[in-house]
Amino acid sequence: MKEINYIAAELNDRILFADNHLLAVNKPAGLLTQDSGTGLRNLEDWAREWVRVDKNKPGAVFLNAVHRIDKVVSGIVLFARTSKALSRLNEDVRKRNVKKVYHVLVDADPKKPGDKLVHWLTHENHKARVCKEGDPGAQRAVLSYRTLPRVGKFKCLEVDLETGRYHQIRAQLASIGCPIVGDTKYGAKTKLPGGAIALHSRELHVMHPTQKTWVKIEAPYPAADCWRV
Repeated sequence: MKEINYIAAELNDRILFADNHLLAVNKPAGLLTQDSGTGLRNLEDWAREWVRVDKNKPGAVFLNAVHRIDKVVSGIVLFARTSKALSRLNEDVRKRNVKKVYHVLVDADPKKPGDKLVHWLTHENHKARVCKEGDPGAQRAVLSYRTLPRVGKFKCLEVDLETGRYHQIRAQLASIGCPIVGDTKYGAKTKLPGGAIALHSRELHVMHPTQKTWVKIEAPYPAADCWRV
């Protein structure tokens, strides 16, 4: 397997929050969150090298992703730096005591300026599909969106994710005729370089695992042309 060189300093501008318990990074589209077994470059190994160098830690570094976002998606990924933090954050995720906000550019304007979408989703062959309640493997998917000012020629939506289903935002927005820019898998007409899609994990609100205070993390938009006003 080809050796991958991770340079810690290259990650500096993408660090959004760092202390002894948490590390939040602004992931670029096109990069895996974790090792997929293919040996491809991934954010978790890159962030682990950053901790090793920045904190001058010899030997193995504990770092685990609390959640993942798709390779084609950009934005916030949160890592736990201790096993205690990981356990507490995993419990908060399970109890839905974590708020995730996404910004997304869509290929067509929605009919309503804001709405709550409730669907049942299943997935196979690396794609989610809207189905009926009671269908085999069906899971309830809920999100709310509101429109934001246009970004360039595209309508921008803010999405408040209530559940975390496979490709949920991508499938639900496509189902109302608003596929995400670049997301040709779900019917988008506009393509983006490198197979990226215009879905960005913009905000994350979590309870700090030791301080017990809310932490708000925000990720700047990507430098891609589609996000330029």
